[in-house]
Amino acid sequence: MAEKREKMRRPATVADLLNAVYHGTPTEKRLREGKVWLVWETAVGPQIAGRAWPVSFRDGTLTVAVSSAPWMQQLTFLKKGIAEQLNARLGEELVRDIYLKAGKAKLSNPLTSPEKPTRRSLTAEELQKIAKQTDSVADPELRGALAELLARHKETKLTD
Repeated sequence: MAEKREKMRRPATVADLLNAVYHGTPTEKRLREGKVWLVWETAVGPQIAGRAWPVSFRDGTLTVAVSSAPWMQQLTFLKKGIAEQLNARLGEELVRDIYLKAGKAKLSNPLTSPEKPTRRSLTAEELQKIAKQTDSVADPELRGALAELLARHKETKLTD
């Protein structure tokens, strides 16, 4: 008989799971670098974040798209301070340089957008499919959480 695992005090976050899985690999560094998108608006403030946004990050250089030439010129003078603010929020010195480039108007960021996706009711067929996908999970608590996650995902999608 298989040993039962100890019950967790609280569910592990996806970020914690990814950190554990990718610890010591190049992907671990990429995950840390990805936090730049999460802290961007708080680091630079809403006025700059509305006119400039990160588009890529490679080898310590953050590429930022800027909506207009006057803002690009202004941000050229602020690059060092922005990098310091980002690194302070990241808790380590990841951003060593910022490269500014012209960019189109920013689309809303799904990570910070206050808009909630529209939801729809699931069909009986979709509910059965979710039940079939999760029935092999032995732990009932985990099976329920996974089924709820899949249902929420399907509620916000129009088609499969």
